[in-house]
Amino acid sequence: MFAWTTKGPKIFRKFPRELFEPTKPMAANQGVYNGFLAAGLIWSLFITDVVWQTNVSLFFLGCVSIAGLYGAFSVEKKIFYIQTMPALITIALILFS
Repeated sequence: MFAWTTKGPKIFRKFPRELFEPTKPMAANQGVYNGFLAAGLIWSLFITDVVWQTNVSLFFLGCVSIAGLYGAFSVEKKIFYIQTMPALITIALILFS
């Protein structure tokens, strides 16, 4: 979010360099979205009621999974493995523990 125009070109090499500046607001929006997802998952670690903690965790992990699926279909397939798979594995671990 904060380094879209500086570090972004090094990470997203397939993205045209001239589009980093015009897409800076979009990257900031994604950064805020991901920040809220992370905050929700961190929040779930501090909930003492097990049922409530499980539900909050599953909700935010579901959000991460859906966002990862969307990214895998709309941007790059490797997003599925980087974002969606860890979330789905964690959902399975929570449900089957």
